[in-house]
Amino acid sequence: AAPGGRGAAWAGGPFRRGGGRAGPPPAALAVAAALLTASACGASPVPDGAADDAVAAADGRPLALVYRGPAACEGCPEAARELLERDGFAVRYVGPEERLRFGAGVLAGAALYVQPGGTNGQEVSTAWGLLQRDPGFSPELVRDFVRGGGRYLGLCMGGYLAGDPGYDLLPGDSGQYIHSRGATVTDEQDRLVDVAWRGRPQRMYFQDGPYFDVDGPGVDVLARYSNGRAAAVTAPYGAGRVAVSGPHPEAPADWYRDYHLPDESKTGLGLGADLLHDLMAATPSS
Repeated sequence: AAPGGRGAAWAGGPFRRGGGRAGPPPAALAVAAALLTASACGASPVPDGAADDAVAAADGRPLALVYRGPAACEGCPEAARELLERDGFAVRYVGPEERLRFGAGVLAGAALYVQPGGTNGQEVSTAWGLLQRDPGFSPELVRDFVRGGGRYLGLCMGGYLAGDPGYDLLPGDSGQYIHSRGATVTDEQDRLVDVAWRGRPQRMYFQDGPYFDVDGPGVDVLARYSNGRAAAVTAPYGAGRVAVSGPHPEAPADWYRDYHLPDESKTGLGLGADLLHDLMAATPSS
């Protein structure tokens, strides 16, 4: 599975925001589950979310913490990790079944927190509720981290969750692209969507992702859908910065193969690197 969904009042009325990559066939899921179970066995959790040597990026690379748990789809945290590692980050997972758990100090030393895509058809309010059920989780952990100079990357569901309901990190909010006027994708199926990235036409992996209705000082719109809605944005929050994308720049080649789509994974990863550079830069470029 991949991105996320949302049920919320927005622009004067309630609607459902859904989405997700349907995922690999059952046999592949069984193998993946066995591998995940094997890797989890014997890994003792860090109590109360306290940071330990597992958090430190001893090789000097910037540290990114990627959420992995029930509010993310199978394969989405791993795809985000691949994008980040290609760009020079050390990556650790954080979540209720991970060695690192939410709690005081877990984001200490991190440069970036990543909220990946969510499960197919999952409402944003449901994903937000699942996050809040984590005993150590608090929205203020992430808000304080970004406000103090950290960075937040939200991909599809993570883009929805940057708004409300969610972390409320955006100078505005998100909307469901497939229901926006002039949208070129109008269903929840996995598709390629046309965007203009820094003015250049591109095609990206997409599954019911958001657009962003944001404005204010320091907002940088990197990409727009063909109807003019913002598809990828960076924006300030306190001393930190937020990056969000409706399409999936991190989508690996097998996501395209699973849905018989032309493989744009190399292009997507290049756009993802551009988004990361804009997010991490001291002075983002327009």
